[in-house]
Amino acid sequence: MKYFTIIIAFLLFSCGKKEDVLLPKANVSIVKDVQDHSPIYIFFKTEGKDTIADLNRKSAIISTNWIFNIDKRLPLKMVIPQVMKMQEKKRADSAHKNENAENYYSYADSIGKNLAFLPFTKVYYKMEIANNRSQLYFKKNGKIQYSGRKTYDFPKSNLKPFLDSLVINPKAQITFSYDKNMSYGDYIQSKILVKTIIDKKIPFVFINEDEEFVF
Repeated sequence: MKYFTIIIAFLLFSCGKKEDVLLPKANVSIVKDVQDHSPIYIFFKTEGKDTIADLNRKSAIISTNWIFNIDKRLPLKMVIPQVMKMQEKKRADSAHKNENAENYYSYADSIGKNLAFLPFTKVYYKMEIANNRSQLYFKKNGKIQYSGRKTYDFPKSNLKPFLDSLVINPKAQITFSYDKNMSYGDYIQSKILVKTIIDKKIPFVFINEDEEFVF
């Protein structure tokens, strides 16, 4: 496919060696174009039986929008610590800070045949179990576990009907948690699903989009 060829060629020339990133796929573009950006790569590597998340941040300029190009095969537990490291670096650099600069994950829109982007600038990650009473936990097996007054699992395809039917205390909130062993590709697909649903303004539910828990 043409756009994959373009992506891989860009990676080859930008990194100066033969490395590529297998991007996640989705069937919708959340953001189609990002101007004034610099790339960050997290490559999938193996050493013997060990999998390694290899971070390349050489081209990252603090004052620009950052696009994270991350291999979909990597487990989330390896990806998120690297992402957190870069987030902290950008947030702490007051000398070159640009309040309008955003962070995006890149992925391939398999319907539109284009590169697309998912913003996550305001997200604070925590590598721990969420202490919130109401939460949705995206599991490696593709199901979602709801924990509230009771706990049960349901398929991801039922997320919108579930939220539509859910009524909680207006002062309460639902947090999102993710299985640390799921692939980064599955994580991006889950986040896109959440984004498309939340943008439709689910009634009676306050969803905390600024914190995500990975455990």
